Amino acid sequence: MNKAQLVDALTARLGDRRAATSAVDAMVEVIVDAVGRGETVTLTGFGVFEPRRRAPRTARNPRTGETVPVGETVVPSFRPGAAFKERVAASEAAAANATSAPRRTERAATGTGRSTATRKTIPPDTAGAPAAGAAPEKKAAAPKKAAASAKKPARRKAAAEK
Repeated sequence: MNKAQLVDALTARLGDRRAATSAVDAMVEVIVDAVGRGETVTLTGFGVFEPRRRAPRTARNPRTGETVPVGETVVPSFRPGAAFKERVAASEAAAANATSAPRRTERAATGTGRSTATRKTIPPDTAGAPAAGAAPEKKAAAPKKAAASAKKPARRKAAAEK
């Protein structure tokens, strides 16, 4: 549902499109202004809009591979309320239209917990062929959570020894 559809839904309840449009605009403006001032907006049964501080970090430009420092910033955040969560969890329509969150790829463990490995791309014409003089690659088994968590200390230990 977008803003116009929300206005249409409110128009059906209120009977006046002008009043519905001004109500949606006013509510959005009040929430944005309050969170912009650093305040928290709590709508009981719906959720909480709040500013969150994001720590400085190092990002990587995916096109060039160059590392870029990203400074500390404040971003808006929304936490749904208990009644909102329950309603969505009980809804068959929401389950039918729900999308899965993308899976995070496992990062190589280092002493800092951040990956510094660079990705290598294989040209499409040599994707299946091994490199000249290279050892044959082992067939990778399907990742298992228990196995992955058991290997983490070994990786950290190996990284610490380097």
